[in-house]
Amino acid sequence: MKKISTISFLNIDGIPKLIKDFLTQKIPAFEEQVFNLKNVENQFQKKENSFSAAKRELLSAVLKKQHSTSSLSEKQNANLNFLTDQNTFTVTTGHQLNLFSGPVFFIYKILQTIKLADFLNEKFPARKTVPVFWMASEDHDFEEINHFKTESQYYETHAKSGGAVGNITVDDQFFITQFEEEFKDSVFGTELILLLKKAYKKGNSLSQATRILVQELFAEHGLLIIDGDDASLKAQMKDTFRNELLHQNLFETTKYTVDHLATEYGKVQVNPREINLFYLSETRNRIEFANDKYNIVDTEIKFSPEELLRELEEHPEKFSPNALMRPVYQETILPNLAYIGGNAEIMYWLELKDYFNFLALPFPLLIPRNSMLFVTEKTISKAQKLGLEIEDFFKNFAQVTKEILLKNNDLLSLLNKDESFLKEHFEELASSAEKTDPTFGNLVKAEKTRQLKSFIRMRKRLLRAEKIKQKEKLQRLENLFLTIHPGKNWQERSYNFSVFYSDYGKEWLQSCYEGIDVQNSELIIFTI
Repeated sequence: MKKISTISFLNIDGIPKLIKDFLTQKIPAFEEQVFNLKNVENQFQKKENSFSAAKRELLSAVLKKQHSTSSLSEKQNANLNFLTDQNTFTVTTGHQLNLFSGPVFFIYKILQTIKLADFLNEKFPARKTVPVFWMASEDHDFEEINHFKTESQYYETHAKSGGAVGNITVDDQFFITQFEEEFKDSVFGTELILLLKKAYKKGNSLSQATRILVQELFAEHGLLIIDGDDASLKAQMKDTFRNELLHQNLFETTKYTVDHLATEYGKVQVNPREINLFYLSETRNRIEFANDKYNIVDTEIKFSPEELLRELEEHPEKFSPNALMRPVYQETILPNLAYIGGNAEIMYWLELKDYFNFLALPFPLLIPRNSMLFVTEKTISKAQKLGLEIEDFFKNFAQVTKEILLKNNDLLSLLNKDESFLKEHFEELASSAEKTDPTFGNLVKAEKTRQLKSFIRMRKRLLRAEKIKQKEKLQRLENLFLTIHPGKNWQERSYNFSVFYSDYGKEWLQSCYEGIDVQNSELIIFTI
């Protein structure tokens, strides 16, 4: 496989404007959050000044305990020990506990985090940077993560959901039997099957399964895996959670930014709630305050303010941050420099800057994760025969198709020529008419609009006719689009990593790693 080209996120239609404006430093007050070496240097200093030795000792102890069931690589052991040093920092990514990693971008974001740590260790040899993967073990939407897809199959597991997904035990093994059938004859199929069986053996929770999977794939790179569902780590959040319950600080401090983003960009990714915490019992449910009581939504559980604060003091592990509070939790317990996330993640992090300032907590650098696309030489050849480059498939493809079907079309040229003549004619007529009578000028303008609409109708009719006439070419274009965008989605959001690993094994992981440029946000294109 070979890296053949890249497309900057700035040149891809589907990348949100907010992300593009962030990358080009067009959003006031976020210039220092964009990744560059100067901002990294500043972040080292901010985090060093705010992250205590006691926090380091606790973090190291918790991570050693959480990794005690794994056979650690030499690099992982070294990184665990480095964490107690005041000159050691982290770069982090996180993800849900998708079945067998879910979509392949799960792999890409971890590899980018590893490569970023390696890059910073090279650029700042007096410091040490450690890559960290945050397991979203407290999410409760099991239906969102209980499946994955390959080119030909859909795999799903079933379990009772509602509580923290990390605690769910996967007992049904049918998806493993299906997977074995699909991949038993692949070059690295046996390796994948054994990995799936090891991770999802009966009795393993989703947290255990995900840890095994990530450990097997990335241990040699020194990646550390953290599970935030931990009482001693959450104890550090008691003050923040208490103020959230009593004063709704997150909701209040983010109002201006949320309103600004909604006005400027049409909407925000996640709307803050008045209380951005869940309560963990047998299920994970939101906390709401009403009628002088804290109610655990969709349960019969109620607390007086005194009772809930006592519960927080005695059992911080029962309080779970939502999507907006989780970044605050992460940055409180990690000596973190940067967070690598998908576009949606970066967009909700951007809502939180004022809340971080309120907490006097350093806000990290934000890095939109890179995307990757693997295409065959045959697909590239087919595209080129139709006058297309891979980049064209990331533009408005309806417009691209239209241009191809109408290229060098004589009737279209004639329509364009006649339309230009009509515009010129009406402009001249309107100018003379207005001198005679303003209302006459308005009449001419209205007639111009009416007649020009007929050209729009004729172009649409012409395109419909060409689609029928060039049916075979249109079908080839649509098939190519679906090859590059399976299910009309980006490849990385459709396929599981097994699609690529089954043929290339760890060589594929290495190629992904080598292809990443941590200083740019881009789509990286490989041939296979």
